[in-house]
Amino acid sequence: MSWDMNFRRKVLDKHQDINLQYCYQCSRCVRECPVSAIVGDDVYNPRRIILNAFLGLKDAVIKSKDDNVNLYACTYCDTCDEVCPSNIELTEIFYLLKNISLAENKGPEWPIAQAKVIYENGLAIPMQAAIEKRRERMGLSGLPAPDVSDIQTILKETGVAELLK
Repeated sequence: MSWDMNFRRKVLDKHQDINLQYCYQCSRCVRECPVSAIVGDDVYNPRRIILNAFLGLKDAVIKSKDDNVNLYACTYCDTCDEVCPSNIELTEIFYLLKNISLAENKGPEWPIAQAKVIYENGLAIPMQAAIEKRRERMGLSGLPAPDVSDIQTILKETGVAELLK
């Protein structure tokens, strides 16, 4: 396993607070993580991901398309952020790591597929006749159509649109 100092710098630059370099390895993030509690910390361990990222061990964090289950298990509940004594925003780092894996074509297909649906429709789940009928039966008003051009502008400005090609 080799060190990737550019990868390490990207991770450390993500968090402007100097505390990022001082993860105490207290395991509070693992202990409080609902995903680790369900699947076990041998399967999903946020502390291990962060430590490997801080050390620049890119290959240990961003693996092949078929072997990134560990990285993509985070549900962004922010529990780890709340319990970290160093105030490390782990979820922000997980966003960065997932974006790197997708940019390198090492992430799963579903985030790209979902982003394409949002880019095309302005919604994660496009309105369907069955949903409209159900809303009508419940006495709910129709939903306004999203401004797709606004969504597309945001995705272009953030670079997401480039990943969708």
